[in-house]
This record gives sequence, C-alpha cells and structure tokens, in this order.
Amino acid sequence: AIGAVMSKKPYWHIPILESNEPLVPIPGDRFVCADPHPYVALGAPYGEVSPFFVRQEVLVALEQAQSLLQDQHPHWRIFIFDAYRPVAVQKFMVDFTFTEVLQSRGLLRSQLSESETAAILEEVYQLWAPPNLDPQTPPPHSTGAAVDITLFDTQTQETVFMGSPIDEFSPRSHPDYFGTLAQDMTVEESDRASAALAHAHRK
Repeated sequence: AIGAVMSKKPYWHIPILESNEPLVPIPGDRFVCADPHPYVALGAPYGEVSPFFVRQEVLVALEQAQSLLQDQHPHWRIFIFDAYRPVAVQKFMVDFTFTEVLQSRGLLRSQLSESETAAILEEVYQLWAPPNLDPQTPPPHSTGAAVDITLFDTQTQETVFMGSPIDEFSPRSHPDYFGTLAQDMTVEESDRASAALAHAHRK
C-alpha cells in the first residue's frame, strides 16, 4: 500500500541530507503545548522520548514566528499540537485511524479484500504520512523537522478556530482545501466566511 501512494507524496522526491542538528526541547514557557498530548493519551509508543522536540533550526523559526505573531496579536501564542514523532508512533496512528474508519463504516478488517484495504489506506494516507522506515523517505515528523501548530488566545484560554479541528478525517484537513475554497468564493462570500470565523472565535 505504501508503494501505491509514493508518487502522491511530493516530499519523497526531495533528497534527504542529514544536518546533524540536535533535537531540542520546545520550551513550555514560550509556547503552549497540548496537555495531555493526544497521541500519548491514546497509548502511542513514545518510550522515553517526548513529542515536544524539534531540530534546533526549527525551534529558531518557531521563536521568530512567535515574536512576529505577538507583534500583531499580543494575546495570541503558538500552540504546539505535535512535533517529533518516531516511526513507531506514526505506524500506531495510521493503524488507529484505519481502525476508526472501519468502525465508522461498520466494516471488519478480516472481511476486506486486498484492494478494499488498500483503498482505505489510501484515504488514511491523505491525513497521515506512511510509516516508512526507508531513511530516504521518512515521515516528516520522524525527522524532527515538522511541527503541527495552531493559535492559542491567552484571553479566552482557548485555541483559535482555524476552519477545522486538527486531525479531522475529512477533506478539510487536506493542505490546499481552504486555499481552493477561497479562490472559488466571491468577495461577498469571503466576507461572510471571515465574519463566521470571527464569530466562532468570539464564542
């Protein structure tokens, strides 16, 4: 099934060059980190490592982004949902999501044909990178160079609504979903959408 999606993962075509940058902890006093961490709470096998680690250069970029954000919105902070994810955790979450999809559709894995299993995995891989052990095509989070973030409002003590929940299993989680939606909107529709988001944020 992994081979079936290889051509659809553009980052697999980017050569991997080891930078030898260390993994460093994301400081909890400068960012808001998910607590409890959602995948740890599910029992994902992190072992002795923390999901709140990134490569050093990534942390520098996060700190720069935090500074720019607070210049414009002093009461907003970057909310770290997830960062470092070993391949074993990636596999755990792929399997977990696959099982959730089967349950939501009333299906049993033992009754699926090979092609049906591959088709559902293809859907799962739209949200999760395949847990590939090949060092040339790793899941981005397993490199320590990817981080899932949203925004946190320190006044409301809630995350800022960004259009869909993190990890939602739907087209709204696809990278270009909202960009494509915006292109199809009229100015009036765009204004209404902005007002709806602002209203959801106030709520």
